[in-house]
This record gives sequence, C-alpha cells and structure tokens, in this order.
Amino acid sequence: MSTPQTGAELVAASSSTVMTDTSRLSRIDRVALAVEAHFNLAGGVVILLLVLMAVANVLGRKILNMPVYGYVDWTEQFLAIFAFLGLAYCQREGGHIRMDILVMRLRGRVLWAFEWLSALFMFLVTLGLIHGSWHHFLRSFDWGSPFWSTDSSIDIGLPTWPAKLLVPLALTLLAVRLAIQLWGYGRALRTGASSPVAVPLPEDAASVASREAETVSVARDD
Repeated sequence: MSTPQTGAELVAASSSTVMTDTSRLSRIDRVALAVEAHFNLAGGVVILLLVLMAVANVLGRKILNMPVYGYVDWTEQFLAIFAFLGLAYCQREGGHIRMDILVMRLRGRVLWAFEWLSALFMFLVTLGLIHGSWHHFLRSFDWGSPFWSTDSSIDIGLPTWPAKLLVPLALTLLAVRLAIQLWGYGRALRTGASSPVAVPLPEDAASVASREAETVSVARDD
C-alpha cells in the first residue's frame, strides 16, 4: 500500500505526466520549470530564426545572387545553442528517448530504485560535461582580445564564446533538474508512493499516443 502524499491533492497538467502538490519539493520543481520553459522557448526562437535565415539565404542566392553573409558560421552557432537549451525541460517532461522495455514492467519501489539509479548516472555524466564544456568556453574567452574571443568561426570571424558559454549553462540547469528528480525518486523509494511529485510518471506507448492526440485536439479547438 502506498503512503499518501503530503499537501494538497496531486495534480498533473494535461500535457504533462509530472504530478504537483504543495510540498517543498514540488515548489522547487515548479520554480525550476519556469526557468526551463524560458530556455526551451529561447531554443524555439533560435530554430525559427534559423528557418527564416535559411529561406532568406535561398531566396537571396536565387533571386538577387546575394546569399546571407556568413550563413554557415551563423548556422553553426545557432545549432550549438538550440541543441542544448531544451535539455532540462525535456528531461522534466520525460521526453528523452530511452530503452524502457524492462523498466515498464517494474512497479513500486523497484521501479523507483531503477529510475533513481538512472538519474544518478545521468547526473554524474552531466557534471563531467559541465566541467569539460566550461573549460572549453574559457579557452575561447579573453577579456583582452577583440570581442573578448580567442576563437572565431572560419568564414567571417564570428566569436564563438557566446555559444560555448550557453552549453555549460544549459547543462547546469539539466544538473539541477536531475538533482530534483533524484530527490523525487528517493522520496518515492522511501515512502512507496505510487504517483510521486516532480518526476515524470512512466507511460506505455498507447498512453503516450493518446495524450499527444488529445493535446493536438485541444490545440485545434483553441
């Protein structure tokens, strides 16, 4: 028998499987989500800019014989930005691709133990990536150099340190999210809760498809 959650009745957003309540863990989860959502939105804006720039490059080349200046350099920087900005948000919603054939068969404390170990492994790997990417940024940044950069793109000499700085920042946010999930899974492992807060609840393929179809249906109605 699972232990009841403290605080108000558990609530999950229609587009999310993450439960919330009035506990301190859930409040911290929602604060982190607000930051993650802004990072994710920024990543979406960058993708939109990339699309617009690609259209401008094609039309400019074909019609005016004037492609976008430094198109390849700008694309390389934008790719590095949007590829990392949404990591933490996707982790919060359980959106990353993973092999869960075995995990989906588990229940209760055994399931939360496997999830906790998985989050711990990702947390340790992320810490290593933060360390490496931060030093990679430091090698490209110098206050005494033009544009504070000792490293630039090949074509137009675009400083690369802004994109390199965003990588450890985004990974740090991911590490915070993983720490929250370690807390959530650890609490579920201790209490035996069936629907812990601040972690994405497991879903089978049919449930995922049904929820995505419902989300699309709601968006069309709006």
